[in-house]
Amino acid sequence: MAMGGMGMGLSAEQEAFMRKMEMEETLKTYNDTVYRCFGECVDSFRSKTLDGKEEACVRKCAEKFIKFSQRAQLRFAEKQQEMQKQMMEEMQAQQGK
Repeated sequence: MAMGGMGMGLSAEQEAFMRKMEMEETLKTYNDTVYRCFGECVDSFRSKTLDGKEEACVRKCAEKFIKFSQRAQLRFAEKQQEMQKQMMEEMQAQQGK
């Protein structure tokens, strides 16, 4: 979720840094998901490919994690909007004094 377009007045350097951090976090999350789902679902190395049970398990595990991540991102965005609104209200109240 890009932060640069939220009117926060970030410099180009700050936006680039934020994008880099987001990419690193995305890659870390992806790697963690692969590691977790593989560890939970693959229990033998009889062949080069996953059997039907293993493939179904990996798919279900990944889908659960993706849904959870999307929900967490949505909640984070909602909370961030609330905080920005509160901050704006506080700034307006201080300017009114």
